[in-house]
Amino acid sequence: MPPRLRDASDPGEWLRHARSNLARCRGDRRLPDVLFEDLCFDAQQAAEKAIKAVLVLRRTRFPKTHDLAELLDLVATTGIEVPPEVLEAKRLTPYAVGGRYPGVSEDASEQDHREALETAERALAWAERLISERPAT
Repeated sequence: MPPRLRDASDPGEWLRHARSNLARCRGDRRLPDVLFEDLCFDAQQAAEKAIKAVLVLRRTRFPKTHDLAELLDLVATTGIEVPPEVLEAKRLTPYAVGGRYPGVSEDASEQDHREALETAERALAWAERLISERPAT
């Protein structure tokens, strides 16, 4: 049986991917060679996909970007209020690229990872709540 092609117009599929990134962010820290930068990247990806899930729900086109401030601003234009604790996700944007390659940014710390994980968890919980409560428009 060929692999299944998932529906990118389904907010649930975006949430599924966000949950996967968040699970890796939580679990991979126990592996001996995993870098905190990689875990912070997964936190950023979880938040990004959660935000994009909300945009998909609202049938709002979005650019191919990792800039969470830009994506959150776009969410606000759809009439959805973005709470302050979710707006904090903007600070995850540098992890989208900077930490993936040596010499681009400083090493992430355990504290950076913990804060990134908590921020991503809040963004995902917010998106899940919105998607479970609201009909698409």
